[in-house]
Amino acid sequence: MDTRVQFYHNAPDRLALVSELVARAHGKGRKVAVRMPDAASAQQLDRLLWTSEPLAFVPHVMLDSPLAAETPVVLGTAGADADWPHGDTLFNLAPDLPPAYDRFRLVIEIVGQSEAEKVPARARWSAYRQRGLETKAFDAERRVAL
Repeated sequence: MDTRVQFYHNAPDRLALVSELVARAHGKGRKVAVRMPDAASAQQLDRLLWTSEPLAFVPHVMLDSPLAAETPVVLGTAGADADWPHGDTLFNLAPDLPPAYDRFRLVIEIVGQSEAEKVPARARWSAYRQRGLETKAFDAERRVAL
């Protein structure tokens, strides 16, 4: 399987963007894994997915849940990377290259506006390119391909 990689950079609110994109992917029948930097940010996203749009419920659980294999959206954290139950779409908000990223059909990197997020994102872009993967960049604020 050839993994495709998309970078959404310049995101003014990374949690809001990933919440929107996860809901859209789920609406299209995709199985989604979301890799957050830490437990606190994973809990923030969990709350956001419960409260974002009342009529657009996105069924999700944490990676360590016994229901992870049957749930279309699974949230996990960097450092606690285990075997994701799905191999369709991975959203990465952590600063490092996800282990086993090549198990996924599509990897979507969400990058904010700060230099602290841009610098490691550039390293991930280079790492994907060095591995021969197709990468595309989108300006998250303007929603256009670059």
